[in-house]
Amino acid sequence: MAVAQPIQVTDEQFEQEIERYEGLAIVDFWAEWCGPCRVLAPVVEQIAQEYEGKVKVAKLDVDTNQNTAMKYNVRSIPSVLFFKGGKHVDTVVGAVPKAYLIEKINQHLK
Repeated sequence: MAVAQPIQVTDEQFEQEIERYEGLAIVDFWAEWCGPCRVLAPVVEQIAQEYEGKVKVAKLDVDTNQNTAMKYNVRSIPSVLFFKGGKHVDTVVGAVPKAYLIEKINQHLK
């Protein structure tokens, strides 16, 4: 059985995958060279598995997709942006504990 993984999105796919998505989507803005991003990555992967079918989980590499990062004013990474019905509703900056992200997800799932 395939394990749910975060989808990789680019500037070109962002509107289709995230801004047109009806439900709750979270996007991890990250970069290869970013230490805290590597700390957060397994947490994002666990959330993708645990919330499969409930939350769309995506990752966006800010080095290769600067337009989307600029559009949403992402200045620090990692940043996890929450989108509900295609609208940006929340942002969490930094390598935060999984419980904190889960709490945010549950707030927005209501």
